[in-house]
Amino acid sequence: MSNEPYTVPSVILPNESGQIIDLKNFRPNPIVLFFYPRDNTSGCTREAKDFTENLNLFDGAKVNVFGVSKDSIESHEKFIKKQNLAISLLSDKNGTVCEDFGVWKEKSMYGKTYMGIERSTFIINGKGLVIKEWRKVKVTGHVNEVLQLIDKL
Repeated sequence: MSNEPYTVPSVILPNESGQIIDLKNFRPNPIVLFFYPRDNTSGCTREAKDFTENLNLFDGAKVNVFGVSKDSIESHEKFIKKQNLAISLLSDKNGTVCEDFGVWKEKSMYGKTYMGIERSTFIINGKGLVIKEWRKVKVTGHVNEVLQLIDKL
């Protein structure tokens, strides 16, 4: 994908409490949408906690933050309670949104290949355009990098 802004694919998914979230309803506020592989794994927990710990800065900039994985609504609800998260997590059980954003990829670990979510973050402006994307995200320092860009919006 290019660095040019492009129209965000439709995102209508249930959150951790089963409420259907349509990202269009949050316009004209910007959105940070981050995709992560699995609830309650070390990197995903750290990333979700980093977003939670900085939520006041996102709120202050009127930016909504949503995490997305293929985990179930129930898994998201348990993850939020266990880790004391303040962000909303969307359940893409069928993987449609993951595919639309191109984050469902072949991965490999210990010599085995499998399909999984490539940790990625997207900033969507108030007009519904993706204006920045990060692929193959390294968790450490990532939220600060996102916040630096938010400051420039």
